[in-house]
Amino acid sequence: MSLIMTIVSITTALSIVLAIVSFWLPQMTPDHEKLSPYECGFDPLGSARLPFSLRFFLVAILFLLFDLEIALLLPLPWADQLASPLTTFFWASAVLALLTLGLIYEWLQGGLEWAE
Repeated sequence: MSLIMTIVSITTALSIVLAIVSFWLPQMTPDHEKLSPYECGFDPLGSARLPFSLRFFLVAILFLLFDLEIALLLPLPWADQLASPLTTFFWASAVLALLTLGLIYEWLQGGLEWAE
């Protein structure tokens, strides 16, 4: 058996065993005290569910997009060893241009402004 088949078999067996064991474990029934936020024995002052800022969400999504861009562009110095490095350079430039246009659009729309 090959190494990959051995690893797949072990992980599948381990997953099945863990799923079966989870049904045998006792079920925990949470009560009101376990579900309430801990505030040193005092009653909670407010709701633990605070409203989520949509601005923060948009900035976080932009950060993830540009972080992914950097992760995709990091191996480019080794692209000259490929069969057609000029094609790789063209596609990398196209991705950079598209992301730069998206950043300019977000900037002009005011999506990068934190305070209104």
